[in-house]
Amino acid sequence: MRVNVNDFFSEKEWNQIMSFSDQLETPFQLVLEDIVRQKYIELCENIPFAKIYYAVKANPASEIITLLNTLGSNFDVASVYELRKLLSLGVKAERLSCGNTIKKTADIKEFYDAGIRLFVTDSESDLRNIAKAAPGSKIFVRLLTEGLMTADWPLSRKFGCNPDMAYDLLVLAKKLDLDPYGISFHVGSQQRDIAAWDNAIAKVKYLFDWVTEEDIKLKCINMGGGFPAHYIEKTNSIDVYAKEITRYLQEDFGDDLPEIIVEPGRSLVADAGVLVTETVLIARKSRTALERWVYTDVGKFNGMMETLNESIKYPLYTTKKGLAEKCILAGPTCDSVDTLYEDYQYELPLNLAIGDRLYWLSTGAYTSSYSAVEFNGFPPLKTYVI
Repeated sequence: MRVNVNDFFSEKEWNQIMSFSDQLETPFQLVLEDIVRQKYIELCENIPFAKIYYAVKANPASEIITLLNTLGSNFDVASVYELRKLLSLGVKAERLSCGNTIKKTADIKEFYDAGIRLFVTDSESDLRNIAKAAPGSKIFVRLLTEGLMTADWPLSRKFGCNPDMAYDLLVLAKKLDLDPYGISFHVGSQQRDIAAWDNAIAKVKYLFDWVTEEDIKLKCINMGGGFPAHYIEKTNSIDVYAKEITRYLQEDFGDDLPEIIVEPGRSLVADAGVLVTETVLIARKSRTALERWVYTDVGKFNGMMETLNESIKYPLYTTKKGLAEKCILAGPTCDSVDTLYEDYQYELPLNLAIGDRLYWLSTGAYTSSYSAVEFNGFPPLKTYVI
């Protein structure tokens, strides 16, 4: 598949990328700040009734956090390390929530002492830890959701609980003098089936009604993330997602909507990023082999973790032209797992040479934040926000 960069960037943006890239040694990530800004504003315009909590794990670059803070975003933090970074950048604790259901009691206390009062849980032991270390806090119980087959990067199996357990936890939260505030769910990252939200919202409505038996009135739905980026496979635009999800909410809740929270990560930053890499080696495995192996200086361990099981297929661009041939793409480390794409074979020009650059588009999310510290001695992926 030949990629046309004009489908992803304006001519001005691409010239800016190329001009900046020429000065740097690969590998590195570039993120265009203006695109992050556009994506945030676009989401606000399409879901004006929702509070946005940026999922910091998608890309924790200080420049991105500072930009979104200036634009008025809230933030979903998954660890005390993210918390400390956000506080150091001047983000107020009242604009933070703790969305990770797996956390130490000491960390819950640090969240609480910093001023966070929104916590997500999906188990009794975690809920009791919150009651002990963060008394009186607002509690979201996270539901298990369907969508494993239609999300490129599914999340649901590890997190969440069934509705009967969610009911028990909400009742227990009240008994523990916590505030049973709402229901949380996540339909899977890069979710292509918008109907996944319909199923999840229907479960939420059921629970909203069910817990009234215990004199509990839930006030909020945290719909997590799932909005898409622009990769190889086609997705609907954000306005289509917003229109359909709004319709689902209105069908179940009418005009009396509860408070709505969304936690975008990928959809805000992915399309703003380019991963610039270099061709390290090109080889064939036998005299008669029809397949070329193309090795780059970025692999699974320094930015391309989401190629695991070939889940995310990034658009790939090279300035080389001419007759192309399918190839197997792999990273630079001495680990056979560090093969990026073998079943899905990209076409690259036959005149591609060692030292040529490859540009991975839509790589602003879950690349630098997945980069290993020092596997095979490779340093973490550098990020430049321009």
